[in-house]
Amino acid sequence: MSSHLGRRIAQILPTLLLVSILVFCLQQLMPGDPALVLAGEERDPAVLEQIRAELWLDRPLPVQYFHWIGGVVQGDLGFSWRIRQPVLELVRTKLPVTLQLGAMAFIIAVSIGVPMGILSAVKRNTKWDYLANTIGLAGLSTPNFWLGIMLILLVSVKLGWLPPSGYVPLTEDWRQSLATTIMPAFVLGNAIAAVLMRHTRSAMLTAMDQDYVRTARAKGLTETRVILKHALRNALVPVITLGALELGTLLSGAVLTEQVFSVPGFGKLIVDAVFNRDYPVVQGVVLVTATVYVMLNLLADILYVVINPRLRVS
Repeated sequence: MSSHLGRRIAQILPTLLLVSILVFCLQQLMPGDPALVLAGEERDPAVLEQIRAELWLDRPLPVQYFHWIGGVVQGDLGFSWRIRQPVLELVRTKLPVTLQLGAMAFIIAVSIGVPMGILSAVKRNTKWDYLANTIGLAGLSTPNFWLGIMLILLVSVKLGWLPPSGYVPLTEDWRQSLATTIMPAFVLGNAIAAVLMRHTRSAMLTAMDQDYVRTARAKGLTETRVILKHALRNALVPVITLGALELGTLLSGAVLTEQVFSVPGFGKLIVDAVFNRDYPVVQGVVLVTATVYVMLNLLADILYVVINPRLRVS
C-alpha cells in the first residue's frame, strides 16, 4: 500500500502543473481587455500601454505564464489587479469561510445521507426504502439557489429565526457564526446527502449479499453488529471515494449559494474576479482549490487502508 500512496503523491505535482496551464490558457479566451476594465473611463492609448506593461499583458503568453508560475513556486500567487492586494492574502481571508461552510455542509450531508442509505438497504422494498429514495430524489432535483431563497423567505423573513445573509467569523462569535452559515450549509449539504444516500444504499445492498455477511449471521451475531461491523465497513470504501470528491465539489462549487446568502467565500471572490478580469485572483483561487481537491483524494486513499485492512498488504 505504501508504494500505491507513493505513486499517488508523485502524481500531485504533474496534476497541479496541468491545472495551472489549463486555467491560464482558458482564461485568455474570456472576452474583454483587462487593461480597458482597469482604465475605467480613461481610454488614453498611452495609459492603456502603461497598464499592459505593468501587468505583463504586452508579453507573449508563455512569458506571462512562466512569470506567474515562477512566483507560485516561491509562494507568491500574484497581486490582485482590481483590489490591489496580494492574492495569497485574499486566499487566507476567504479560504476559512469556504472551509467552514464546506465542512458544515459535509457533516450535514454525511449525517443525513449515510444513515438514510443504511436504513434504505436494510429495509429494502419497505415503506422506509421508498421514503428514503423519495427524499433522495427530491434532494437531487431541487436547485440550490431556489432552496436557498425559499429558506430565506421562510426561516428568516417569516419566522425570524436566523439572519438571511452575511457572515461572522468563528473567532468573533461562534454562535452568530453558526447562525449565519447553517442555512447555506444545509442548502449545500442537501444535494450531497441525496447522492451519498443512493451510493450508500447501493454499496450496502452489494455488501449484504456477500458470503462473509451470511457467515457472520450463521455465527449468531446480532443483526446490528452484522450490519455495522461487517457490511458497512466494506460498503464504506466506495462511499469514501464519493465523499472526497463531493467535499472537493463543496469547496469549489459553492458559487451560487454564497451569492444567494452573501457569504464572502471563494465563490463570491472568484465571481467578482471573473467579472473584473482579475486574472491573478482567478488563477490563484483555482490553483488553491485544485490543491485542496487533490489532497482530499489522497486522504481518501489513506482512509481506504484504515477501513479495509486487506489493502495494507498490497
